[in-house]
Amino acid sequence: MTSNRIYTAALVIIGDEILSGRTQDKNISQIALWLNVQGIRLREVRVVPDVEEAIVEAVNTLRARNDYLFTTGGIGPTHDDITVDAIAKALGVSVVLHPIAKEILERYYETRGGINEGRLRMARVPDGADLIPNKMSGAPGIKIGNIFIMAGVPHITAGMLDALTGTLEGGAPLLSHQIGCWVAESEIAELLRQAEKAHEGCQIGSYPFFREGRVGANFVVRSTDAHMLGQCIEALKSGLAGLGYPVVDGGI
Repeated sequence: MTSNRIYTAALVIIGDEILSGRTQDKNISQIALWLNVQGIRLREVRVVPDVEEAIVEAVNTLRARNDYLFTTGGIGPTHDDITVDAIAKALGVSVVLHPIAKEILERYYETRGGINEGRLRMARVPDGADLIPNKMSGAPGIKIGNIFIMAGVPHITAGMLDALTGTLEGGAPLLSHQIGCWVAESEIAELLRQAEKAHEGCQIGSYPFFREGRVGANFVVRSTDAHMLGQCIEALKSGLAGLGYPVVDGGI
């Protein structure tokens, strides 16, 4: 279902290992790109430690001002995986053992050493939650209200996103096209401003770089309107060429 309304989402990344720099997050990009295809804009991202109060505050703030909230991390089998408990507290519900999740984990670990107390922790959910299928490692993700609780491991997150594809209400998908040019962005700032102003619904991102001893920039135009996007790209190409700057379609 599509509409002119802009649907938004936020992401809370949970984990001391991200904040310490030991682990580099790879989920922001894949979640943002997936959301764009669903017609949903990722509006904000917050990284919080494995501290219940921090998770509760982030969840309650971000779920209230966005259509959807995604969380990654902190749903494993160890004592410091506290995401489920914190989100249950944020929602004012108890934590329960989901019977289907328990069955899934028992089957998964039947030939992998069997179920134990730690592994059974991954069947715990906020009361009233449903499951997000996980074909990669058995332990399912969790959805409750407008909150989607997912693993922190990127390839497992990707599988959970795939399971959610087409299930969320969104607007028109956000389209984009990139061009590049060997030019200092300060020299064509006015051209960018005028092009964006003249093409309603288009946003132009400018990303400068220094390579091969030269200054250049890539320009990404984004819009939900394919026709307007094409017109904006052509106006940019024409304007840059008119100033003597050859354009590389697709970026440099």
